Amino acid sequence: MGLFTGLLLLPLAPVRGVNWLAETLYEVADRELHDPAVIRARLAALNRAYDDGEIDGATFEREEDRLLDLLEAPTPGTRTAYHLRGTH
Repeated sequence: MGLFTGLLLLPLAPVRGVNWLAETLYEVADRELHDPAVIRARLAALNRAYDDGEIDGATFEREEDRLLDLLEAPTPGTRTAYHLRGTH
């Protein structure tokens, strides 16, 4: 990027920073959502809540099915900023 281009794009720096932050947060959340260790910990917490009587059987079954589906689903590839912007 040349000096002239850099000066022209300088007012967009805050927008680019917010965009980078949003993309980074999305990637971290996506990785955590599909991390098997996190899903197993959530299953353990769900079992404890059921055993302690904090949730009923229907809620337990519904959440257990959802978590097991996440655990068995193929891990999606990491999306890059390139894919998030919709440009190819």
